[in-house]
Amino acid sequence: MTTTETDSRRLRLGTRGSRLALTQSGQVAEALMAAGGGSAAAAAGKASEGSGGLGIDLVTVRTDGDGDRTPLRQLGGVGVFAARLRHALLDGEVDLVVHSFKDLPTQPVEGLEVICVPAREDPRDALCARDGLTLADLPEGARVGTGSPRRAAQLLAARPDLEVVDLRGNVPTRLARVRGLEVVGVGTDEPLAPSRADAAGDLDAVVLALSGLRRLGLEHCASEVLDLETMLPAPAQGALAVEARAGEDSAELARAAAVLDDEPTRLAVTAERALMAQLGAGCAAPVGAWAHLRGGSQAPRVLVLRAVVTSLDGGQEVGCELSTELPEASGGPGAPGDTAAVRAAEALGVRAAEVLLDDGADQIVDLHANKPRRD
Repeated sequence: MTTTETDSRRLRLGTRGSRLALTQSGQVAEALMAAGGGSAAAAAGKASEGSGGLGIDLVTVRTDGDGDRTPLRQLGGVGVFAARLRHALLDGEVDLVVHSFKDLPTQPVEGLEVICVPAREDPRDALCARDGLTLADLPEGARVGTGSPRRAAQLLAARPDLEVVDLRGNVPTRLARVRGLEVVGVGTDEPLAPSRADAAGDLDAVVLALSGLRRLGLEHCASEVLDLETMLPAPAQGALAVEARAGEDSAELARAAAVLDDEPTRLAVTAERALMAQLGAGCAAPVGAWAHLRGGSQAPRVLVLRAVVTSLDGGQEVGCELSTELPEASGGPGAPGDTAAVRAAEALGVRAAEVLLDDGADQIVDLHANKPRRD
């Protein structure tokens, strides 16, 4: 399956052009074709492929964040990659899109709905350092690259002696900034060299999402997977969101995609994103959150949410851990985003945000900032 011109007989899945985005979108497309079949194709007015299977073409959509080395916090951060994909969806250029869920703004867009949240990859962050060094082993003053204010703040909380360097670019480009790090298996169509040749090897380490490394087959580049006590991930990190137009025209497609919906992932990211929304957190807010289910078959299901807000210099933190018992799963695949359990997860995120605010989270950092300064 390759990126191609739109064919009126097939479903068109919009994706960014980075190798990671194409990989993620391709994996979702393969899963949908394996699970979904002709009913979804017929609902979208497309001819099914072969023996009743669903045909999906990847359509590359260039976003405002692609090819621009301006720091993310100055481009607008969260939403900079999602906006163009959503316009393509609303304009009928594509039939569905796949987002990295952490890049999706918490405010819904009229006319669009998330029809599927596949099972989440490991949400933790990974240190990719020269010589296999761990965070504790990095020398004093080591240069560590990241484009995330959250990662920068939590790095400085753990190691205030580090020099944190702002970083942009795709995953291979970032890895190439690490001195002596050899990257294998990315593909010759995406050079490993950074955009400026003189920047190669100028860093001691970079911090990246473990999920992205795994999806690209580059997990071996991680010298340490950072534990959740050291670095709490971004809300919805490691999760994907499949979005389509709302309404009757897409109802059958939504039902077909629902077979890929993973309830534990949807509940976790619902709580994490509700936290962000209640905080009113901007794209640059250094907020970490991680929710997970506890219990199961015999014991009551409990959703646990941990969250932290860190000052930009790493010197102050406000955190909390809350939980809620969930009602029994309804088992209705037709509307996975509208269940009592999902609503309970959302309420948990709201409650956690209120605890953080009561404890002064908005006093240690500007939660609404889009262009933070590290003076």
